Amino acid sequence: MPLKKVLVLGGGIAGVASAIAFRKKGFSVELVSDRDYLFIYPISIWIPFGKTSFSDVSLSLEALSRRHGFTVFIDRVLAIDAASRTVTYEKRGVTVTPEIVVIALGASKKQHKGIEHTVSICGKPEESLVIKERIEVLVARGKGRIAFGFGGNPEDPSSVRGGPAFELLFNLHHYLKHLGKREDYEITFFAPMKEPGARMGKKALSDLAALLEQSGIETRFGKKITRFENDGVVFEDESRLPSDFMMFIPAGSGNEAVVSSDLQVNSAGFIVIDDYCRIDGVPGWYAVGDAAALEGPSWKAKQGHIAELMADNAAFNASLEHLDRQGEMKGYREHLHILCVMDMGNGAGFVYTDGEREHYLSLPLIGHWLKKGWGSYYKLSKMGKIPRFPGL
Repeated sequence: MPLKKVLVLGGGIAGVASAIAFRKKGFSVELVSDRDYLFIYPISIWIPFGKTSFSDVSLSLEALSRRHGFTVFIDRVLAIDAASRTVTYEKRGVTVTPEIVVIALGASKKQHKGIEHTVSICGKPEESLVIKERIEVLVARGKGRIAFGFGGNPEDPSSVRGGPAFELLFNLHHYLKHLGKREDYEITFFAPMKEPGARMGKKALSDLAALLEQSGIETRFGKKITRFENDGVVFEDESRLPSDFMMFIPAGSGNEAVVSSDLQVNSAGFIVIDDYCRIDGVPGWYAVGDAAALEGPSWKAKQGHIAELMADNAAFNASLEHLDRQGEMKGYREHLHILCVMDMGNGAGFVYTDGEREHYLSLPLIGHWLKKGWGSYYKLSKMGKIPRFPGL
């Protein structure tokens, strides 16, 4: 009897986790991605400073597919039609989907006016190399004004990426300090929130504020961004932050193919799902990771480990519904929490909160190597060379 087919749309952390999880449950899986590698965003923060290479932050989808037994097709999703159960691709055109579909296309980015004057560590993978080039130019120049920041989405505050902005900021500070040139650069951190990073907890917020002051990093908080210009940021009160180089991480919004589809989405364009990752109104279809609208407490945030948990749950739940396996459906909401090791260049901060407990632990020196170790663990475990522990 042929295996039931599953189509996974998206080759990022959520998509690859879905392909592996569904294969383990006995499904036949095809993964469609617009690039032929998995980019490991959490460890890309070191590319701009030459501490790691682009290839070290990438895993071949072909190698992953061979290891786990799914197939890969490189193509871009242009449109999704749930009513006719079809997907339109750039190369293949319109195709009918199998009974089971997992949408893991990630999110698009909010388009601020003048966003082309910025570059993001959470944007296209190639942008990490652009950041490296811009920093090298500034170092060669011998002085400069640098502005790093991130934005929010009031329609869905869970789709924000503040952690990588802090990480890149402190790594830059220590990089310039190591070169003996820190005093030659003005560095400013900006965000529209009054307390950026507040969802990580009071202790983390307090320690971050102290680190910013100790590092001589200026701040511009609590002012909405009106636009970016080629030489700075303009805020709602028309005040300006002059800059020679701007790294800015926009908040997420719904993927273009999702927003233009007939799927039910929330006001930010993310797919409405139930606790079991099933897409409302479309039997056999699931959404995981950044493409999905998370339900839960106000402090919730979209993170990679939550995306992987959703992928595992979707595969388990699909096995109950489509392969007549036994068990109780698994929901993601009870597992929502914030967990990260925030690298600072010369150490890291360990952050954990679940709404009831808040933990922040400063890990000088060892914290940096802890995050480096996680990167190695992630790659090796994804390739099946070492065991993988749930939630890591």
